[in-house]
Amino acid sequence: MHRRDDDVLRGTRLQFVNAHVADQSIDTLVSSVSEPLQAPANRGPVDAGLIATPPLVQMLARQMCVRIAIKTKGRILLIDPADIITVEAKGNYVLLRHTLCSHMLRESISNIEEKLIPHGFVRIHRSVLVNSAFVVELQPWSTGEYILLVKGGGRYRVTRTYKKNLQLLAESWIGTNGFFVE
Repeated sequence: MHRRDDDVLRGTRLQFVNAHVADQSIDTLVSSVSEPLQAPANRGPVDAGLIATPPLVQMLARQMCVRIAIKTKGRILLIDPADIITVEAKGNYVLLRHTLCSHMLRESISNIEEKLIPHGFVRIHRSVLVNSAFVVELQPWSTGEYILLVKGGGRYRVTRTYKKNLQLLAESWIGTNGFFVE
């Protein structure tokens, strides 16, 4: 991390941090703003309520409010991936179970998986993805499979093929020695 002391805007110090995202280097703005950013003096007068927002601040704001667009029933809905509980394959469609309602989408579960894995989703069956934030319990079966319980009472079978993915549900495991032994 390096600091550019010449990047001062009306008493507000800005820090730039070099971050690597998808093998590309970008300058990411990290600021400790003590007052709202105003437009630079060389751009002319600013309305009293108008605040100039640098493009990097706008980029960070968009990252904080992640939404995905889904097309259903002739409409395009913008939903927060954190509100999706599960995605279940149903033939050529997927059933997206949202906290408020469900949506049937004509999409393969593999395509949905690629888009949702960065948002904390885990594949537990060839036809089921779950949001790790909604998982509350795992029950091992003698067959080597598991039953996964989600908030709201949903029960899903975890097959042996996807059992290794269960380790992605928690950052650390306490008192589970041998729990995932093959």
